[in-house]
Amino acid sequence: MNHAERIEAALKRLHEEGRYRTFIEIERRRGHFPNAVWKRPDGTERPVTVWCGNDYLGMGQHPAVLSAMHEALDATGAGSGGTRNISGTTVYHRRLEAELADLHRKEAALVFTSAYIANDATLSTLPKLLPGLIIYSDALNHASMIEGIRRNGGAKRIFRHNDVAHLRELLEADERDAPKLIAFESIYSMDGDFGPVEAICDLAEEFGALTYVDEVHAVGMYGPRGAGVAERDGLMGRIDIINGTLAKAYGVHGGYIASSEKMIDAIRSYAPGFIFTTSLPPAVAAGAAASVKHLKTDQALRDRQQENARILKMRLKALGLPIIDHGSHIVPVHVGDPVHCKNLSDRLLEEHGIYVQPINFPTVPRGTERLRFTPSPVHGPDDIDRLVRALDTLWSRCALNRAELSA
Repeated sequence: MNHAERIEAALKRLHEEGRYRTFIEIERRRGHFPNAVWKRPDGTERPVTVWCGNDYLGMGQHPAVLSAMHEALDATGAGSGGTRNISGTTVYHRRLEAELADLHRKEAALVFTSAYIANDATLSTLPKLLPGLIIYSDALNHASMIEGIRRNGGAKRIFRHNDVAHLRELLEADERDAPKLIAFESIYSMDGDFGPVEAICDLAEEFGALTYVDEVHAVGMYGPRGAGVAERDGLMGRIDIINGTLAKAYGVHGGYIASSEKMIDAIRSYAPGFIFTTSLPPAVAAGAAASVKHLKTDQALRDRQQENARILKMRLKALGLPIIDHGSHIVPVHVGDPVHCKNLSDRLLEEHGIYVQPINFPTVPRGTERLRFTPSPVHGPDDIDRLVRALDTLWSRCALNRAELSA
């Protein structure tokens, strides 16, 4: 068996299908985001505007966050030095978990090295705690949720995306007394659509199921204190386990769950993904805690972000570009072909200094390839103007379809 040839063939397939992923090296500069510098492979540099980042609110450069990180770094050094159980729990980790529990009005929270690990570790551990558990999972749940459910060895049911009627059918088909959990997201990041949180909570109550919601793309962004869609809709008390990230709207790094004190204690005690992982560096935990605390009161930042998203959608619709608009802060533009998608991304970068990554299979289904824009409160009117003009020009040059323009 020639292993090298097989690996080369696998990579060649990606190139032939137009979905080989290229890492664009950029250098963010404090105080200038979303402007950055593209480090070209030939060693030259070009200024670019980042339009695909998940630092939704620009908190990665906020003075309160940087100050907290500098203070913790100077006080403690670089790493935590161990797992949470072995020398890796500091005052900064405790402070962060207290901020998160308060944010979601839960008894406790548990910080992981990423939201991916938080989902995987929690969902793979729950059947150990609740023997016979059946997990009902939305068909478009994030890969981290799918992986955790796949690995847990328990029963699973997949309901069609956001299809509450199908979920009811699945719940009705199982034993009434079997332990159940419904896992879903509040915002699905590729289309920017909202999960039917209230309807799922109603079903969970009717069938005695636990609720597990991934609020990764909503925390910091929605609700009067930034606790997510469940807070915005007055439903936090009906959610049993909330998963969130510190690496998107909060602009730092890490993930977490928030729940009852006993649930957190059980996951902390049984989940290998938590037990055997070195904890976040104290400076990262300090910065995340500062960001969470700040966004509990900075509604103006959320409002500016939503306004920029509204303006961008309105202007792209006016050009007849096929955007996917479900009312969230995410602005996907449907292309429908991996080669065209990569070509548009490359031309935006090289000709216009606009950085947006193509979203191709397997992140989205074949035929639904898109460019996914994430306007922030620090994108200015000139940034939006340049993006709209560039897309208009390239869409015409590539002879891509447009929707019928409204009168």
